[in-house]
Amino acid sequence: MGLRKPPLRDVHAEHGASFTEFGGWEMPVEFDSIRTEHTAVRESAGIFDVSHMSEIRVSGPDATVLMNRLVTNDVQELDVGDTQYACITDSDGVILDDTMVFRLPDDEDGPQYLFVPNAGHDVEMYTRWTEYRDEQGFDATVHDATEEWGMLALQGPDAPQLADDATEGRATDIDRFEAEFLDVAGVRCYVARTGYTGEDGFEFLVPWADVETVWSAFDCQPCGLGARDTLRLEMGFLLSGQDFDPETEPRTPYEAGVAWTVDLGTEFVGRDALERADREGVEERFRGVKLQQRGVPREGYEVVDSDGDHLGHLTSGTMSPTLGEPIGLGYLSEAAPSGTRVRVVVRGEPKQATVVTPPFIDT
Repeated sequence: MGLRKPPLRDVHAEHGASFTEFGGWEMPVEFDSIRTEHTAVRESAGIFDVSHMSEIRVSGPDATVLMNRLVTNDVQELDVGDTQYACITDSDGVILDDTMVFRLPDDEDGPQYLFVPNAGHDVEMYTRWTEYRDEQGFDATVHDATEEWGMLALQGPDAPQLADDATEGRATDIDRFEAEFLDVAGVRCYVARTGYTGEDGFEFLVPWADVETVWSAFDCQPCGLGARDTLRLEMGFLLSGQDFDPETEPRTPYEAGVAWTVDLGTEFVGRDALERADREGVEERFRGVKLQQRGVPREGYEVVDSDGDHLGHLTSGTMSPTLGEPIGLGYLSEAAPSGTRVRVVVRGEPKQATVVTPPFIDT
């Protein structure tokens, strides 16, 4: 089976983008350079094509209870237009994916939700939702809308003004973690004040056939997945399939540093396991490291103490374009809290580093 292509694939190629495979999609990794794109987002604005993200719509009389059984947060707290970050866990409390949940306007059958799993997870999550619905006898419709909607992310300190200029109605009237339908360059879009960079900005759900019209409405730096990764790393944001994975890096929300997404007052799959984790604590926790010597921390590198004893391992790392310093993320023993001097084993050589609590920068 070939790679899936975003609606702007040919447009990106015409503008000189280089591509990579990500989650089964052929996506632009960079247009100019990762540093140029990263700096644009931190200092002005950049726009990302993130149409590889999945979209699943859930509606009907039992939509709310179905959502609450399958995500860790409490969707009953959401009013129309609210947005919520949550995890999707198995019965052992292990994260299968993380997701944004959007409370859409009600339709004639009751409440509606849109949740956005990560790239390549749409079939898996559609199946999980429909099978659980059928097992429980819930009255809800589950629809995979991944290839009906493109998704663009406008991010950076200039993003609010750019969004207002392109939008009929003020995009800046939307508060953080809220969303509403607005016309963008004449196209009806679902506009959320959310993002994955640590900067202010918006994410636009755009009808598949109209993505180029909306993309072209923003005169700013086009950005690829390379800059998206360095930006999220500086903020300490999790990357599905790398910082957690049910097969290769099985972690609970308590280990992954997102315990705030867990509402133990709801009856979601994995709740009992996470209640135990909350009560008993965890042995390792997601933290950051900042190298004090030359070298770049990478996925899989071991972290040790001054005696060479194992403390944990990294799951992500890069040279921070903002700081000009090497940074990494991973799982470290509770015996290595923030401020601890450690060593990261880079190609067999222990490099001095300090444990930090992300984010690495202030935005």
